[in-house]
Amino acid sequence: MVVYVGRYYHRLSGDATGSLLALMFSRLYLHIPWCVAKCGYCAFTSRQGAAQDLADTTELLLQEMELAAGQFRAEVPLLSLYLGGGTPSLLTPEQVERLITRSCQLWGHDPAIEITLEANPGTVSRATLAGFHQAGVNRISLGVQSFSDDMLALLGRVHSAQQARDAVVIARAVGFGSIGLDLICGLPGQSLADWRQQLCIAVGLEPDHLSIYNLTIEDATPFSHRYPVGTLGLPDDDCTATMLELADTALSTAGFEHYELANYARPGKRSGHNCGYWRRDGYLGMGPSAHSFLRDGWGVRFCNPDRYEAWAASIRGGQRSVQDITRLTREDACAEAIFLGLRLSEGVCFDRFEQQFGERLEIVRRDQVLKLQKAGLLDCGLERMALTRKGMLLSNQVFVEFV
Repeated sequence: MVVYVGRYYHRLSGDATGSLLALMFSRLYLHIPWCVAKCGYCAFTSRQGAAQDLADTTELLLQEMELAAGQFRAEVPLLSLYLGGGTPSLLTPEQVERLITRSCQLWGHDPAIEITLEANPGTVSRATLAGFHQAGVNRISLGVQSFSDDMLALLGRVHSAQQARDAVVIARAVGFGSIGLDLICGLPGQSLADWRQQLCIAVGLEPDHLSIYNLTIEDATPFSHRYPVGTLGLPDDDCTATMLELADTALSTAGFEHYELANYARPGKRSGHNCGYWRRDGYLGMGPSAHSFLRDGWGVRFCNPDRYEAWAASIRGGQRSVQDITRLTREDACAEAIFLGLRLSEGVCFDRFEQQFGERLEIVRRDQVLKLQKAGLLDCGLERMALTRKGMLLSNQVFVEFV
């Protein structure tokens, strides 16, 4: 098999890959790299863009889907479609509808397909939210981050706390039956009392899903210069851990299920698309920096170029340019099945693991399992193993034991 990578062709042996059409997926991700302004903490591939940039990107994504349809088949009609970014809500409803329609024409949609659009509360109105819903989006993910105007200004967000509240109310009013919110804790100067208030406001808006992240200072972002390691203005690790524990208690009391390390949902409202990532479903990524995992043997991972110009040039030239192609070994797949599976509250099922890899996890990794059980990080029963509440807070200490 030959895959175009940048300016050269990367050849993978037939034994290593099989045919292109054998590389399958059931989920589709579309990356929209444009924002009103770049937030100081953000390390994703995104930058400030105008209406013409969004129009051009829509056309390029449609072209990339056409190219991919000649290479890869969906193993079943698509189970989920996710428009992420960046700020996908800068697209017009008509552009979103074109992307959704073409994906259905090329690969089919499951009757219960989940179609998610990430949205910045400062970029939506009743008209656009209604338009997105009419276009086929059935799940909206609002990047609220905070309900404090001071914190929003510090983060560089373009919306106000009131706009965030209004966006939730309007999304429900125009028909969205699945609404998610993102919140960040561990912000500069944030106290435990501040965080309790954030959680109270969020729960009061009655969303279906909440993603809770602690602020991470990423390299090469404005925040990495503003808040170097050891900055006194940032809550320390113990304080941040307490904030995450507060979130777990408050949201569990309010009826949310803590189904994944950073995610809470009301019954039946999990993010199906993201659950697919953690369960190693095949997914195909479109747009600059988008990653893909295709199911064939133990799996193949690759990604698109980070630079928008490089990605766009390849698509205009009639080629999908991909890089960092990794053919997973059995050992790779085994490690992924463990540490991705442990992200979910149900953990890793021993019988399913044996079906996939031909061995009993609780036997071949007995020493690691016993060590983590003794440390109070892992709960191991007869059928499965899962992280304890303490293990969720110290998950990296668990994962490293299985890599």
